[in-house]
Amino acid sequence: MTNYRWTIVVMLFMATTINYLDRQVLSLTWADFIAPEFHWTNSDYGTITGLFSLFYAVSMLFAGKFVDWLDTKKGFLWAIGVWSFGAIIHAFCGILTAGITAGEWTMSFRGAREAISTVGDVSMVVTVSVTLFVFARLVLAIGESGNFPAAIKATAEYFPKKDRAYATSIFNSGAQIGALLAPLTIPFIAKAWGWEMAFIVIGALGFIWMGFWVFIYHKPEKNKRVNALELAYINQDDATDAAEGRMKADENAGKKVSFKKAFKYKQTWSFAVGKFMTDGVWWFLLFWVPAYLKSVYGLDSTQSAPHVFLVYAISMISVFTAGFFPAWFMTKKKLNPYEGRMRAMLLFAFVPLLVLLAQPLGTISVWLPIIIIGLAAAAHQSWSANIFTTVSDMFPKHAVGTITGIGGMAGGLGGYFINQGSGLLFDFTANSNMKFLGFQGIDSGYFIIFIFCATAYLLGWIIMKTLVPKYQLITDM
Repeated sequence: MTNYRWTIVVMLFMATTINYLDRQVLSLTWADFIAPEFHWTNSDYGTITGLFSLFYAVSMLFAGKFVDWLDTKKGFLWAIGVWSFGAIIHAFCGILTAGITAGEWTMSFRGAREAISTVGDVSMVVTVSVTLFVFARLVLAIGESGNFPAAIKATAEYFPKKDRAYATSIFNSGAQIGALLAPLTIPFIAKAWGWEMAFIVIGALGFIWMGFWVFIYHKPEKNKRVNALELAYINQDDATDAAEGRMKADENAGKKVSFKKAFKYKQTWSFAVGKFMTDGVWWFLLFWVPAYLKSVYGLDSTQSAPHVFLVYAISMISVFTAGFFPAWFMTKKKLNPYEGRMRAMLLFAFVPLLVLLAQPLGTISVWLPIIIIGLAAAAHQSWSANIFTTVSDMFPKHAVGTITGIGGMAGGLGGYFINQGSGLLFDFTANSNMKFLGFQGIDSGYFIIFIFCATAYLLGWIIMKTLVPKYQLITDM
């Protein structure tokens, strides 16, 4: 038997890694390089990251349908092409800000910085620069929203149910690898060549990936590198699914799934609620951990690089846990796919409760909250790999992209609220020197957000289980 399906997983892993590298450039450069140039506050940064999450949320709603319409290969090419372009245009926001605010048009990044420093109206620099970065984040969000619908769809096409959580955990670990590589590369590129080059260098990686994808990806039944034995392995669920009615559903593979019809099912709402409650936690860790280390512990982007690295190094545990626990429940406890995943997700939901101790233990050493945050990140990625797979377990293949997009929209909305709210909360607590449960100033703001991060998964799991208490295969889409 050939094993070409793992080549596809490697490509999905690389795309997800690039996806998260592109997202991280701003979070690792804004405090030390961009904010001093454009006079940003936490609220300004919160607005940019919050709107990115909102744009991502809305785009996800349509990205899934777009991928279902174009199909996996073309859909992924369009997605990564758009987001790579969006990543690169961040670099030119300074040049445009200089032209608009100082009236000096130059193609030199250094010249733009010098021109901006002469502008007396600081509020104008803030308004123009924030607006331009918001536009760049809009383009980035539109493209990046296609990554997970396309990747989940490719996984459903190349893997049987029992292997999907494991395959998803592997490509989804690209999120951790991207976040892991980011602090080891981006701050140093920015320090050596300017923050603009960090966006350009990282953004260019997506165009390289596209060159490989064109030749590597084909449907398994049309792929010459997939032999008959591997194709039989990929399609091993067909007999079971035929008995349960899925084959009838997949006879409608050419049909479009409307949003109205998708929202008729409790399974759609369950997936969306689970994403809404928990995706924001990951967005917060992705965008605010470097700022947390700077605000609370006084570490700049290069000093905090080992700490951010450790967070995502610990989160790599999920590559093992995400696939092991649901498979164990399915094989050893003989649970169906949905029950096995939900049992595993309950285990993962308890781990983030440790975040309640992050701030108190941070008074002893900065490394203690970092370890705790890393464990929470591992739990999130384990949760994420399995909540994504519940879609391909219960819905026919032709609807996977659309349902994944709906859940992604919900997750993006959760990310918007936590990012926008965090920026406002951190500025308020810092300026008012607010006290909360023994913490003061901006420390109290972070503790409030940590409380939400700690409890979001258990609450999300309870709602999901209430909406869909038992495994139900959708056959009438």
